[in-house]
Amino acid sequence: MSIYGFNFYYLFFRSINNKNGKQLIMKNSSYNGDGKGNGEMVLSLNNNNNNNHDLNLPYVTIQLPIYNEKYVAERLIKAVCRMDYPKDRMQIQVLDDSTDETREICSELVEYYKARGYRIEHIWRSNRAGYKAGALKEGLKKADGEFIAIFDADFVPPPWFLKRVIPYFADKRIGLVQCKWGHLNEDYSTLTQAQALSLDFHFTVEQKAKSLTHLFMNFNGTAGVWRRSCIDDSGGWHIGTLVEDLDLSYRAQMKGWKCMYLDDVVINAELPVQINAAKRQQYRWAKGSIQCAIKLLDKIILSKHLSIDTKVQAFIQLTRHVVHPLLLIQFLLLPLLLAMNYNIYPIQSAPLSPLIAYAILGPGFYMYVMRRLWPDRWLSRMKAYFFLILFFTGISVSNTIAVFDALLGSRSEFHRTPKFGIVKRGEDWRGKDYVLPFTKTTLLEIFFAGYGIVGIFISIFNGNAVYAPLLALQTSGFIYIAALSISHSIFNNRSRVDNGARGRVRDGSSIRSEVDYSYVGGIGKGRDGDKDKGNDNIERGVEAGVGYGMKHYRLVLGGILALLMFGVVMAYIGYASSVYPLEKARGYIAVAVTSNSPTTMLEYVLEIEQLVPEKGNPVWVFPTPRTDFGMMHKSIDEIKERLKVIATLPRDSEAFNTGMSDVRGQLAQLEDNIREAVPYVYVSFQNVVLSAIWITVILAIFTLMKRSKARIERLEDVESERVGSS
Repeated sequence: MSIYGFNFYYLFFRSINNKNGKQLIMKNSSYNGDGKGNGEMVLSLNNNNNNNHDLNLPYVTIQLPIYNEKYVAERLIKAVCRMDYPKDRMQIQVLDDSTDETREICSELVEYYKARGYRIEHIWRSNRAGYKAGALKEGLKKADGEFIAIFDADFVPPPWFLKRVIPYFADKRIGLVQCKWGHLNEDYSTLTQAQALSLDFHFTVEQKAKSLTHLFMNFNGTAGVWRRSCIDDSGGWHIGTLVEDLDLSYRAQMKGWKCMYLDDVVINAELPVQINAAKRQQYRWAKGSIQCAIKLLDKIILSKHLSIDTKVQAFIQLTRHVVHPLLLIQFLLLPLLLAMNYNIYPIQSAPLSPLIAYAILGPGFYMYVMRRLWPDRWLSRMKAYFFLILFFTGISVSNTIAVFDALLGSRSEFHRTPKFGIVKRGEDWRGKDYVLPFTKTTLLEIFFAGYGIVGIFISIFNGNAVYAPLLALQTSGFIYIAALSISHSIFNNRSRVDNGARGRVRDGSSIRSEVDYSYVGGIGKGRDGDKDKGNDNIERGVEAGVGYGMKHYRLVLGGILALLMFGVVMAYIGYASSVYPLEKARGYIAVAVTSNSPTTMLEYVLEIEQLVPEKGNPVWVFPTPRTDFGMMHKSIDEIKERLKVIATLPRDSEAFNTGMSDVRGQLAQLEDNIREAVPYVYVSFQNVVLSAIWITVILAIFTLMKRSKARIERLEDVESERVGSS
């Protein structure tokens, strides 16, 4: 994990120490303006006899891949049509795979602008073959532009965009120009602030450093312009991964094309405001990156014309998401090792080293980076950095699943990130469609949060409190993400009902609602002359179903959360009643062996006797005498009797010293026996059975929840059919 952290620092210094500036000199182009498109751009295209500068401008195709984006599609299309570029040199493709009313919105806008002289077309597909890559590939067949600009639905390109970017293609080596992402709603919440800071680090540090050197940089899927010949030469869009942008940009650079990043050209976009949407986006990026690593790394490593540092950086870029499973493994192992009193560091002061290193190389270094990059607002960015730590710690569960999905070759759908047109603080998205439901991943996040709390207690009670801050930080991340996931999901049913229960239907697609099927029977059965009455019955049935479904959904969700909290409480009680006494007994032994008084040692031994169970063996498969508590008590009885005898001997006698030495040896052996028994106490037969029952009950409740949702969907289909036929 340290390798990936130090690599960021390396790229930071490369980004600020490069003396070449923009590295590329546009010999055949000039741009005279104020930097915002208010000027004249002349690009030589071997058409010197034409005095009209507009005719010298290259033909550009703008592709807008859209899928169910009714809240932001209009904003995007209008922004593109405001582009300060000749209409006859610009082709706009609305690549629409939508199945809801977005299709009508796009169609109406396309007709509106087409009537005003724009060359704009609405390319709708009846299926999502290849998802976004498939749509781009389909649009490319009809594209006439020498250059291909791409904008996702949540972006708002400024009018001067093309005139700022196209001149850089005067250098024939350039195959891609990637622009920086801005943020329309950065200050909406701590979640958006954390995401904004993460993206700013990526662009201002990583993309800038790679663009200014020979290192591979990636296309970010939007807010960029491709040279058409570069796409074709690199093999076009492939649909085998979830990150077609990363895949194509790496293949292009392996072919010898140069990708360029413009840090001063900022295209604003909407950040995900729902945590489940942010997790979905991160999941797609994590899985897609590993898919690209599997697909491309062997070719990159075996390439003869790539430098060593280029190969190393490509490896780090493509495999960076393996940090998440490594983080989880570390988080899981640390409390177990502490519980077993495993000596992680042979040097006594070594446990402080990770804390010192983290303080210096973590927040300390990032504070320095932020002061260099944003001197006027680095304090506010430090606040965002704190939530960024929580964010990336918490989503490690979801991203770990993504990594293993990629490694196992699991195929999954390209799930788009929902956008709600949220720009200003205080705007509400909960009452809108596309809100994502509660997911099983949140249960794992809650488990890790509870596990972390237990781990903190273990580190404190075992005398290893130095590890408590590390565990607390990671645990806080899981709590943060789990709390947001629950908070952002609990309104899902209500929002869908409010917006879709009345059956708003377009093009045969219903806007789904979360209502219960239990009230379908007997509704809507009015006589032929009582159609309105039948409809009223249906609506009353739907409303009753909605109320029951909402109550049932919340009850089940509350039951799951209650069971999870019950499990955490029981784990703590189990630790306090079974493991902690043994650890306390080991502490008494450690103190007793340092004493020179048999009376004092006897007092500690009596305390130990009370803490160690009188009988039983925690090893329930192939038990051994070394972990038998009854045998330990016999040893304790022997130690007590010997200490009583030793107490009557003169302190300067040989018998006294020999006896004390023997007792210390017996206590050391007893400590070893207890230490061997502790791990088995964690996985005692009783604990295993109770844990199995606990997990089974949670899974059973979740199964009932899924069945309830299935019944809910049946009712919404009935309602949609009613509206469609009316």
